[in-house]
Amino acid sequence: MKRESPLLQLEDISKSFYGNTVLSGIDFSLNKGEILGLVGENGAGKTTLMHILFGMSDISETGGYGGRIHIDGNPVSFKSPFDALDAGIGMVHQEFSLIPGFTACENIMLNREPVKNNFAVEIFGERLATLRRDVMEKHAAASIAKLGVNISPGTVVSEMPVAHKQFTEIAREIDREQVKLLVLDEPTAVLAESEADILLTALGRLAKEGIGIIFISHRLREVTQICDKIVVLRDGRIVKDTENKNISVTDITTWMVGRELAAQARAGNRKLEGEAFSVERLWVDMPGETVRDVSFSVKQGEIFGIGGLAGQGKLGIPNGIMGLFASGGKARLEGKPLPLGDPKLVLDAGAAFVSEDRRGVGLLLDESLDWNIAFGAMQTKKEYLKRFPGGLFTLRDDTAMKALAEEYIKKLEIKCTGAKQPAKELSGGNQQKLCLAKAFALNPRLLFVSEPTRGIDVGAKKIVLDILRYYNREKGTTIVMISSELEELRSICDRIAIVDEGRIAGILPPDAQAADFGLLMSGAAPAAVQEA
Repeated sequence: MKRESPLLQLEDISKSFYGNTVLSGIDFSLNKGEILGLVGENGAGKTTLMHILFGMSDISETGGYGGRIHIDGNPVSFKSPFDALDAGIGMVHQEFSLIPGFTACENIMLNREPVKNNFAVEIFGERLATLRRDVMEKHAAASIAKLGVNISPGTVVSEMPVAHKQFTEIAREIDREQVKLLVLDEPTAVLAESEADILLTALGRLAKEGIGIIFISHRLREVTQICDKIVVLRDGRIVKDTENKNISVTDITTWMVGRELAAQARAGNRKLEGEAFSVERLWVDMPGETVRDVSFSVKQGEIFGIGGLAGQGKLGIPNGIMGLFASGGKARLEGKPLPLGDPKLVLDAGAAFVSEDRRGVGLLLDESLDWNIAFGAMQTKKEYLKRFPGGLFTLRDDTAMKALAEEYIKKLEIKCTGAKQPAKELSGGNQQKLCLAKAFALNPRLLFVSEPTRGIDVGAKKIVLDILRYYNREKGTTIVMISSELEELRSICDRIAIVDEGRIAGILPPDAQAADFGLLMSGAAPAAVQEA
């Protein structure tokens, strides 16, 4: 009896970018109905490998790749994502590719809209055909229902919380009739724990329908929970290809980084005095976030954590304070009123912000690393500029900018070819490190850091948290850290505030019981845990 061919077979895949070898000798297979966990540190080659599979233009434009790809036993070489889609491959990338002004339905059915002819079509052609919106909404609703979430097909994407955008992206891919392989690149990175559980359950149902799934994630517990097999990349090579039998998170971590990583200890109890920053009755008008009435105070030299479920307001707080969205209330920095609504005035006062949206807010993607790192200090402090006699004009100090970039490339272990490499060529995790470098270059007295390790692997996560500790302990920077990862907050913060329904539900020390944090998130906390 002839054995059925694997759904996907990769053989000896290799790839180089700008003289850097990023993939070498990649071999693995995936059968129908299997979920394969693809893991590795940032820069290990995961996203590049999936770009090869999906026919992305950055591969063909940089010399193509080596090796062979087979789908259902047949050799393929996709020239564009359209070829991959036609072959039944769907991909959900780390960064959203939805059209903000379109509804969920319109995004899900984009380029596949059913139409009906009318008399104008006979005269002017198919451009005047009428969309069958009833059929479109039925299709979209069915795809959303497969994921087990409640999203109206008529909701405009720009008005959605981040989690709903992620579910809409996935619904678009599974709505395609011929989909047989689904690639998900960090699909749960923007989801709260409860939302991630819904998605993982839905992926299990899709696998039972015969769809093969490649699941790329830094949430290793999810990998062990859902995947049938696990492939680990390190430095562009496969170091482990194994069935998921009795595999622990520690096992995967060790394979990924090639060394043991000690568990993070809880942050210690430090005696901190004096107020560095405070807000009273803060409200923020940010789509998908609820910030109604937030008040809290941060001590001098403290690392103050803010956590909570998705959409409850934690991300809205720093965005409102930094003036990226309309806000109101009162804020004080080191005893002086801090104006809300004007980013420049907030930066001038000594605050800085690392946004959760590194591509949309954090970086100049087409510019070099040195330009990105120095830009903020150049704009607000007039640093890294050469001033000519008479002060008639200034020029960039390229030598100083390069030295600054090289300092942070080394300190944050940014994987790159050098200070002149464009930011867009870095992996997602290294782009996040670049955002941190840009903020640190301002030498802020108060630093807001929003989701600093989102989409970052365990090795890079340790580097980022260590550098935050260093700036806090050695440089005296007061830090307000917003994160969806409670354990991350407990490992580094002196106190942790939990936001629920747009208000501070309570503040706890990092060594408080996990159940107490859970009660605050549910809005059912007893008075005993309302304030640390």
